[in-house]
Amino acid sequence: MPLLRTRSKTGRSTNYLIMKEEEQKSHVSWKPGTMIYPLPAVLISCGSTEEDYNLITISWVGTICTNPPMCYISVRPERHSYDIIKKNMEFVINLTNEDMAYATDWCGVKSGKDFNKFAEMKLTPVKGEKVSAPIIKESPLCIECKVKDIIKLGSHDMFIAEVVNVQADSKYIDPTTETFELSEAKLIAYSHGHYYKLGEEIGKFGWTVQKKRPQTPKGA
Repeated sequence: MPLLRTRSKTGRSTNYLIMKEEEQKSHVSWKPGTMIYPLPAVLISCGSTEEDYNLITISWVGTICTNPPMCYISVRPERHSYDIIKKNMEFVINLTNEDMAYATDWCGVKSGKDFNKFAEMKLTPVKGEKVSAPIIKESPLCIECKVKDIIKLGSHDMFIAEVVNVQADSKYIDPTTETFELSEAKLIAYSHGHYYKLGEEIGKFGWTVQKKRPQTPKGA
C-alpha cells in the first residue's frame, strides 16, 4: 500500500497510508435514526393515588447532570402515562432485572387505560418517600424524580427532572462495606428491539491509567 509523506510547519514529516476508495468505505450510511444502543429498559411509575398508579416502559432515559443530580425521560404525548406525569410533575425510574423482564416488555405494549399494570404483573406499589408516585418494591433501585421542565421535540416530549431520592433494595447492599452491589442485581438492557442480560465486567473507570501496586516478593 503506497505512503503519502507530508511535512508540517515545524519540519516534522508524517507518513499517511493512501487507501483505495473501496478500502476506505468500511461503513454504510443509513438514514438518520436513534441508534444509540444498548440502553436501560426501565419501568416508570407515576400517579399520586392508587387509582391513578400506572407503569410505562421507557428506554429513552438518561443522566444529564451530576450536581444537582438530574435525568430525563422522553414520552410520546399519546401515551396514557404522559398526562399523569404532566399533571403531577413527578415520576419514579425503576431499574429492571432479569426477574422483571416479562413485566418490562408487557408494560410497554399494554395501555394503562385498559389494565391495572401493577395487578396484572403482580408488582407491588409502595409510596415514594419524596414524591407521591409509587416505587416498585421488586425493583433493585428506584429513583424518585420531580419534573423541572418539559421540552417538546417531535414524536416525544422530554421531561427534565431532578432526582430527589433514591431507594435501594437492601439485599444488594454489602453489610461490610455498605456499598450497593448493582452488579448482583442482574440488570437488563434494551438494544434495537431486543432485551439482553448484562455481560461480564471488562474494566472500571480509570483502569487504563491506574498505577499498578508493587508486588510483594514471594516468601516475604
